[in-house]
Amino acid sequence: MQTGPPATADTLAGVLAQAAADGGLVSTLANAYERALGFPGVSVAVILLFLVVGVVAATYVVRLLGRPVAKRFARESVAQVVLRGVRAAVVLLFGFAGLNAAGFELGNIVLSVGVFSAVVGIILAPIVGSVISGLFVLADQPFEIGDMVELPDGTRGFVEDITLRYTKIFTVDNTFEVIPNSYVRDHRVTNLSAEDERTRLTLPILVTYESDIARARSLIERAAASCEAVIEGGPGVRIGVARYPAKPTCYIDSFGDHGVEITLRYWARNPYKPLTVRSQVQTAVWNILEDDPDIDVEFAYPHSHLVFDDTSGVAQVAMRDHATVDHDRGTHAHDDSTEN
Repeated sequence: MQTGPPATADTLAGVLAQAAADGGLVSTLANAYERALGFPGVSVAVILLFLVVGVVAATYVVRLLGRPVAKRFARESVAQVVLRGVRAAVVLLFGFAGLNAAGFELGNIVLSVGVFSAVVGIILAPIVGSVISGLFVLADQPFEIGDMVELPDGTRGFVEDITLRYTKIFTVDNTFEVIPNSYVRDHRVTNLSAEDERTRLTLPILVTYESDIARARSLIERAAASCEAVIEGGPGVRIGVARYPAKPTCYIDSFGDHGVEITLRYWARNPYKPLTVRSQVQTAVWNILEDDPDIDVEFAYPHSHLVFDDTSGVAQVAMRDHATVDHDRGTHAHDDSTEN
């Protein structure tokens, strides 16, 4: 009497033996595969296997198309979006192939995806809006990866990445700002380094009415031009149809209550450190006006004069010399020590 596993069609060996007897290796493998799909977890394993192969294949496809796509699209953000789309398409293609191989019919898959997309579209409407806004951002080209931008709240930073859903900004405070593209589209975002990095800065300076205004303007312009981060001169800077002097220029802005306000306009070589450039210019102006006592230019500051007449009442004012004041201070100090 022989013992061992029964040679039935329910076992994989029995299926292979029976299929081989009926004829054809292909039919044998097909029948074995269909019978194997009936085991728990096999369908899921097949889908996961296809997805893993799809991810690996997408990586190689992106590497293969990376350089041609970068040459085709001059903007780095557009090239990255195209490559992300290629990656997603390859993975989805292998995912659908895995579902089909696991026994799911394509018609049912399409119907399920359609219903699921409708439900998700209603729930995730803001994300869909950001994606649509992302398409407009990529088409309108308000900024590019690497540009320095300023947000409506005054935050400055460099564009790190642009996707269909959001724009990532690396701020000058060493933080990340992830902003939905819908916000970028609906609000004013200033691009500080789009084409020409030169940026014009303004510095108001108040000098006294007794100062030599012409000499003050000349000295302030010379002080600004001596700073390394400031453009000393050269061809005028063109903005639209107008041209503006590239060298530092002083203008008489207004006649104030306490002095003449002079406005210094100068061009910085780049917009990355405006406060540093401004501090350097102010230091240079301070040094050139304060170091030489013969310069007839003085900074103005508010002065208050109290005028009393017959209608102002009576004010008791006493004038004492320094010796009297010092003596009074010594007396008060002695009294305090005695009390202690």
